[in-house]
Amino acid sequence: MAELSRKTKDALNGAATSTLTGLLNRRGFNNMFLQEVSPLRLDIPRMVGFAYTMRFIPHRKDKSSPLGNAQQKAMEECPPGHVLVIDSRGDARAASAGDLYIGRLAARGCSGIVTDGGLRDSEGILKTGLPAYHRRPTSPPSPIVHQPYDIGLPIACGGVAVYPGDVIVGDCDGVVVIPADLVDEIAEEAAAQTLFDEFAEAEVKNGRSLIGLFPAQNDQCKADFAAWKKARGMD
Repeated sequence: MAELSRKTKDALNGAATSTLTGLLNRRGFNNMFLQEVSPLRLDIPRMVGFAYTMRFIPHRKDKSSPLGNAQQKAMEECPPGHVLVIDSRGDARAASAGDLYIGRLAARGCSGIVTDGGLRDSEGILKTGLPAYHRRPTSPPSPIVHQPYDIGLPIACGGVAVYPGDVIVGDCDGVVVIPADLVDEIAEEAAAQTLFDEFAEAEVKNGRSLIGLFPAQNDQCKADFAAWKKARGMD
């Protein structure tokens, strides 16, 4: 799998998920933001990386995963720079992972973990420094509810289809999924939109009306934005 270019990764790290979802929506991708999935804490680092997927099914004591311990396998095989995305069926009655497993992802250079279930050992997870997103905290161990079944296949997470190799971006609002073949153009547009948003926020703070500024820009707004960029050497 090709790596994200530095330009694309920097643009994604600087763009809000609200900006990215807006750009995706313009292209007809209107269900790319994970529902009921939030950061473990609002001040965790930004998250950008390719999706590596794992799926839980409901636990049944007479059955096991065809992969053996698929959960441990995922922690050991999720590539550096990737985000482990877990389909937990939106069920947070038992944990999808805890601090030791997430610490292993961090030690291996992975970029984050996302589940539409719950995570346990929150204090320990925060100590790993790895961006973590979930439905809510939960303490019971996973086998009470979940059985890890397979990895590296398309999954559902937070009501969104996630394919291995999709690009996952997380901020304090939540997590957005970007198809890999769109990521460079989305990132380029996001960088331009983020720059305009910086200008618009300053204008609003200085008392400017939203009319002609956001969402539609009139000619005066465009001229003012061009002058604002020129003054900052951004031509």
